[in-house]
Amino acid sequence: MLGHRALTFDDYFGILKRRGWMVTVPAILLALVGFGATFIVTPQYVSQTLILVEQQKVPDEYVKPVLEEDLTARLASMKEQILSRSRLEPIIERFNLYGTKKASMDDRIDQTRKNIDIKPIHSEMARTGGLPGFFISFKDADPHTAQQVCGEIASLFVTANLNARAQSAEGTTDFLKSQLDAAKRSLDDQDSRLAAFQQKYMGRLPGEEQPNMNMLTSLNTQLDAATQALNRMEQDKSYIEAMIAQQQGMAAQTGDSKGGAAVPGAQQAQLQALLSEEADLTKRYTDDYPDVVAVRRRIKELRAEIAAAPPAPAADTKPSSAPSRYDSPTVQQLRAQLRSLDQGIQAKRHEQALIQNQVHVYQDRISSSPAIQEEYKTLTRDYTTAQGFYDELLRKMNQSKMATDLERRQQGEQFSVMDQPNLPDAPMFPKRGVFVGAGFMGGLILGVMFVAWKEYRDTALRSERDVWAFTKLPTLGVISFSGEVLEPANSGGRGRFRKRTTEIHSAGKSLVDTGA
Repeated sequence: MLGHRALTFDDYFGILKRRGWMVTVPAILLALVGFGATFIVTPQYVSQTLILVEQQKVPDEYVKPVLEEDLTARLASMKEQILSRSRLEPIIERFNLYGTKKASMDDRIDQTRKNIDIKPIHSEMARTGGLPGFFISFKDADPHTAQQVCGEIASLFVTANLNARAQSAEGTTDFLKSQLDAAKRSLDDQDSRLAAFQQKYMGRLPGEEQPNMNMLTSLNTQLDAATQALNRMEQDKSYIEAMIAQQQGMAAQTGDSKGGAAVPGAQQAQLQALLSEEADLTKRYTDDYPDVVAVRRRIKELRAEIAAAPPAPAADTKPSSAPSRYDSPTVQQLRAQLRSLDQGIQAKRHEQALIQNQVHVYQDRISSSPAIQEEYKTLTRDYTTAQGFYDELLRKMNQSKMATDLERRQQGEQFSVMDQPNLPDAPMFPKRGVFVGAGFMGGLILGVMFVAWKEYRDTALRSERDVWAFTKLPTLGVISFSGEVLEPANSGGRGRFRKRTTEIHSAGKSLVDTGA
């Protein structure tokens, strides 16, 4: 009556008593099958090792590590390298992994990859959430083979980490060295260009404008002084030439008379002495000094007296340029002064020309300074950029050399095998308890489903509730009857029969055959 009315606890209890063996037998049989299967299935042993990541032994502020990549990403990269065909094939051939199955090398490599497990450890106590280490495990039918292969894989990881860090450090150093050489060549070229520019435009570079202005002012002052001195010397020359002409005219007029030549000769000697005194005083004092003023006043008066003397004949007014042995001592002395003045005038003119050339040079420097300053800024900017780039590369090069030396000494970040691969003493698959429990649970489920199907198809009336559910009529009485009744197993009336035991209960007024 399973499909005809709701069941109570008594109904379930009755079903359990009638058909409990239908549930127990499959559960026991499938549990035995699961237990037997553990002896048939090939066992799998797992060997595991722990690798810890040891940080750099020298603080980062002293030696900056060359590898700053996240360890998780680096571990993934190393895993792909180690699980490559070139790394796994020698291990498979050495330990003859999966060689009895007559599989190809590609299949054996795929099976080996499936049996290798790498599990990172994410530390909850690390402030940076770093990766303190990882587990490596390998699964195989032989425990010793699993242990040995796990050790080989762990060794590959340790070696790969050392090689990767060493190659990265050396590669970084070589790259920086080549860049440093190129930067040095560029810096030398900039330095040569700057030195050639400074040599070419010496005196016109930025910062030299004020010295050039000061020098130009000084040269202009010197030029003015030289011009004034040259003018004075030319005036003195004209005067001496006039004096020589006068002396020669007087000598020609008076002949060899001693009286006529004595007075002019004495005046000339006196004038010459005053001129020497004036020259001596002007070297030590200024033009406003009283002695200088007095000497110049006496010279002026003496020249006026000489000029008031009777002129010489007109035919001989022009002085003879060549000295003569008949010249008086005064004329000879005047000729000596004239030669000295000529030499002085030539020297002053040369000095004036030199000063003018220097003035032109400094004027040109000042006028061309803006354009040169712009070009100089461009050169110095390029030189400063090249110098800064070279200094930065040199600093990085020194850091890379220290990092490379640190890796060679194996003082950097390393993989350390904390736990050696263990020798498994029990297979991880199959688990007998799991197989027996799974068989038992499968048998229970199968038995329950079979009993439910049987009860759903059973139409026997076993209680008053069954009568009411089937006929909707009240039960007046129940006659107790016990016996064995043969009835068809199904409505088709085939030759198969089953025994039914009928329970009869006395309930009062009505009689109902529960087997009807």
